[in-house]
Amino acid sequence: MIPLTLPEIAAATGLDAPDGAHSITVTAVEFDSRKIRPGSLFVALHGEQVDGHDFADAARSAGAVALLGTRPAGGLPLLRCPDTPGDTAVLDALAAIAHRSVTALVDRGRGADALTVVGLTGSAGKTSTKDMVAAVLATVGETVAPPESFNNEVGHPYTVLRAGPDTRFLVLELSARAKGHIAALTRVAPLRIGAVLNVGSAHLGEFGSVEAIAEAKGELVEALPSAADGGVAVLNADDQRVAAMAARTSARVVTVGTGSDADVRAVDISADELTRPAFTLVTAHNSAPVRLLVAGEHQVSNALAAAALGLAAGVPLADVAAALSAAAPASRWRMQVTALPDGVTVINDAYNANPDSMRAALRSLAAIGRGRPGARTWAVLGPMAELGPATPTAHDEIGRLAVRLGIDQVIAVTGSVPELSDAARLLYLGAHLEGSWGGESVLVPDIEAALAHLRGGLRPGDVVLVKASRSLGLERLALALIDERSKQ
Repeated sequence: MIPLTLPEIAAATGLDAPDGAHSITVTAVEFDSRKIRPGSLFVALHGEQVDGHDFADAARSAGAVALLGTRPAGGLPLLRCPDTPGDTAVLDALAAIAHRSVTALVDRGRGADALTVVGLTGSAGKTSTKDMVAAVLATVGETVAPPESFNNEVGHPYTVLRAGPDTRFLVLELSARAKGHIAALTRVAPLRIGAVLNVGSAHLGEFGSVEAIAEAKGELVEALPSAADGGVAVLNADDQRVAAMAARTSARVVTVGTGSDADVRAVDISADELTRPAFTLVTAHNSAPVRLLVAGEHQVSNALAAAALGLAAGVPLADVAAALSAAAPASRWRMQVTALPDGVTVINDAYNANPDSMRAALRSLAAIGRGRPGARTWAVLGPMAELGPATPTAHDEIGRLAVRLGIDQVIAVTGSVPELSDAARLLYLGAHLEGSWGGESVLVPDIEAALAHLRGGLRPGDVVLVKASRSLGLERLALALIDERSKQ
């Protein structure tokens, strides 16, 4: 962020400046007291288990110079916000500070030193694509991107505030749980280049229909500047709902896909034994080979979006292709492939799950298994959250898909949340009924039971996929399995 005095922050947020504020300058913003450094503004949020105000003393000891919160704490100068449900007033103030900082960086001369803000959204693949985009843009200038999936009303402004005077590109991942969320995030930082990856059924329970999801995702391209002002909208031509968003933007539209009419496209697609894709990246003027280090056929679409965003930002095609080919997985637990000493391979894709990403992960598992004669494939799956009335059908379909793909063993983990436990049972039943199986589909209550089942059946060469919604914490199973078998 740019250095801001407390009076400048007060003016940006509409809050009262505390006494003595003129002598205090903020150079960083943190809501985790363990990350405070000298000059920080500590943002006190109310969590489910703890109140951030209780850590104000620790923040001051670490160098915090002021507090953004709802009550005095730690003896820090206070920018007081109203005490509102969900800390909305504090988050609004955080967004205002981020906006004040980033607009100063964007507006400085509009020349080589100006900051370019790049944003993307989609129902699946946002974080993987964000990591690819950051890798591409980093070849030509300092780039800031969200750690993990910092893509909501907390993580988004926090990421924006990580951009400083030396930052050339700011890459943002935008998520939504309702109409208007993405539009609100775009008001925090002014995007110049943006992409919509796909429209699927993630968060279907909150939106009610896929059409409503498309309406919300399109808010990103509506926020872009016109083509005359340098705005570029990257749209997935292979997704009809995304392609239709061209009518909702005045920015220059660049399409990506596998069809011959896409502006940036992939041809000659193949994959290695771990389903890591290779293809030729083609534009109107040139082409270049790409060989990805990330697993799954769906990564081709992600890479195309990253390529188009990089090209729109001025990165040469050859550098785009080289950066994509060198980009290792940067965010945890997303199609993270680990080959163990005993020959077992674990695919940790447990960060989150929705029907689209489940289908992609299962297809990758099946493809890897087909390349290993005699090996067996195991899908350790948990429930998918936030699907609303579509929950029963979605879980039944995923269970049945596992059978149709020839997955050898499905382990459905219920967990302790009742409504999600019921969803896991439906996944198990879908697999069981589709195949009339004799024990190949099992239902277990927790991670320990799933581990016990794996310990009793895994043999060298087998492939294990671990995937569920974030609330189940199924990554712990993958990590425990890797740890155990690495010591054997």
